[in-house]
Amino acid sequence: MNTTYPSRLSSVCAGLSLLAVQLHAQSEAVIEVAPEPESVTLWTMFQQGGWAMYPLLAFSVAVVGLAVYCGLLIREKRFTQPESLDDLRKAIASQDASAGLAACEAHEGYMTDILQIAFQTVEEGHATSTAVNEALEERASKVLASPLVFVQYLQVVASISPMMGLLGTVSGMVKAFRNIAAQGLGKPELLANNISEALITTATGLLIAIPALMAYFYFKNKYLAASSGIYEQLGSITRLMAKHGMVK
Repeated sequence: MNTTYPSRLSSVCAGLSLLAVQLHAQSEAVIEVAPEPESVTLWTMFQQGGWAMYPLLAFSVAVVGLAVYCGLLIREKRFTQPESLDDLRKAIASQDASAGLAACEAHEGYMTDILQIAFQTVEEGHATSTAVNEALEERASKVLASPLVFVQYLQVVASISPMMGLLGTVSGMVKAFRNIAAQGLGKPELLANNISEALITTATGLLIAIPALMAYFYFKNKYLAASSGIYEQLGSITRLMAKHGMVK
């Protein structure tokens, strides 16, 4: 019986087993040496965004600050002071302009601030409906303009933020083309950094503009509703002054 064939077969099997062990050991070594993927955080994205992220950060802080301030500023109680109506009616019924001024000073707010000019006009001797209404319109346009300014600032931030993000996008693309011109396409990681800068600034600008625009329309509608309530109260008070003969 020929024993050469089984011995060769056993040697081949042993060689394959040794090769499999070596490949398995090499694969484990590669897995151990392979670097872990870098975790993406807000700080790393901020750094990748480049210089445009600093003004965008300022815009984001401005949106939060303006939204909080407008929420405190534009309240119905601040516009109309219902607790002052009893004192105002008593002063009008007694035709006492000084008592009306005292009631307005005791209850601070936009409506009472506007209404002070009506009692001052009566004290000055211009006790006519035309003079009182003209004075009220002039004071109302000045008083009601101050809270609207901060609402308009929200629209300004909502308009500028995407433009700043677009400017950062252009800056990142310019850097990418400069790297292509200087080094060719041999280092794609440089292009990836420039393109990521462009995309991050665009996304950040939109993320700031969208809530700013939503806050702008919310507070604008709230302002219009509150200011219309002021005009309604002023109209009822001037009619009451005419009814009791305080104005002619």
